Amino acid sequence: MTDTLSVMAALKIAFWICAFLVFYTYLGYGMLLWLLVRLKRIVRGKAERKALPTDEAELPEVTFMICAYNEQDVVDMKMENTLQLDYPHDKLHIMWVTDGSTDQTNERLARYADVEVVFSPERRGKTAALNHGISMVHSEITMMTDANTIVNREAVREIVRCFQDPRVACVAGEKRVMARHEGQAAAEGEGLYWKYESALKRMDSELYSAMGAAGELNAIRTRFYKPMPETALLDDFVMSMRMVDQGYKIAYTSDAYAMEYGSADLTEESKRKRRIAAGGLQSVWWLRQMMNPFRRPVVAFQFVSHRVLRWSITPIALLALIPLNVALVFLKAGTVYTVIWILQVLFYLAALASWMLEKQGRKNKLLYVPYYFLFMNLNVFRGMKYLSTHKTSGAWEKAKRG
Repeated sequence: MTDTLSVMAALKIAFWICAFLVFYTYLGYGMLLWLLVRLKRIVRGKAERKALPTDEAELPEVTFMICAYNEQDVVDMKMENTLQLDYPHDKLHIMWVTDGSTDQTNERLARYADVEVVFSPERRGKTAALNHGISMVHSEITMMTDANTIVNREAVREIVRCFQDPRVACVAGEKRVMARHEGQAAAEGEGLYWKYESALKRMDSELYSAMGAAGELNAIRTRFYKPMPETALLDDFVMSMRMVDQGYKIAYTSDAYAMEYGSADLTEESKRKRRIAAGGLQSVWWLRQMMNPFRRPVVAFQFVSHRVLRWSITPIALLALIPLNVALVFLKAGTVYTVIWILQVLFYLAALASWMLEKQGRKNKLLYVPYYFLFMNLNVFRGMKYLSTHKTSGAWEKAKRG
């Protein structure tokens, strides 16, 4: 009897630790962050919005860099968008870094007289392209974006405005995901995720610093860039977080944004998610010193809460809740565990129903939330496998967009 009670007590402790981790990672941190930001505003007041110099001659030079691999289909679209950016023409330098492109990307770019093309005949991945491209940059600020994104006209000015704060070494723009048609599950699921992620980034930035910048749109003070290992899978995240580790900040602004279509379907989206998960695990290991609360307590708190947990421990805790809950129900640990088990079963059944509807080309928005949540966590485990097979290269297979 004593042994049974000891086992039950251990199971209960493990169950509630796992339940707390899942809740805190996906909801609790956001709630706590909201509260901390509000308290900071009460104590210090809302941060003052920096202004751009009134004299345009004082504006810094910016290199607008696009790293590309076989992007011939979007070159004209991207250039049309880039040439419409609101920034003095003589201070905005356009650079394309084409990494081993074998299509007509370079030939199409040759039509644009003001574009500098940095070409590498061997495909070595985006990190290698960044290292190569930034070594050729001479401007104070380097702004990076993907070839398949549309950037808002005011983005450059807004990002330069954020750099008026000398503590800012990197600026993260907002990623916005579009669906080509209603019911495009992958795009709508990704869009929902990024709306929540953007809210967290905004609050992270206000508390102290955003935890990373997305490759769709970000900018750095060029002099702070340090070449990265070419095996980096999340170059944008590692690059920006290294600057935070040096004592600088990543500012987040939703007034500079990049729009792109979501993945064509969930199979394509899975390619992205497992690569990001693999890169997350890799980055957590590379940046492990940032988890030390005695170095920079606020950074350690934000880094672990926003990034480390969701890329490492929490998906395992989510999976562990199933057998732990079953064991507690079997041992008749209490009504609360039976109720939670029923809720778990309903949650997974809802995800299964959404998966079946998606296979039929249909979608229920309510059922889709648990489905996409599980989809993201499942791809963390796929990311572990991906990382084990991509230790020597930073190149990846591109996901097809909708």
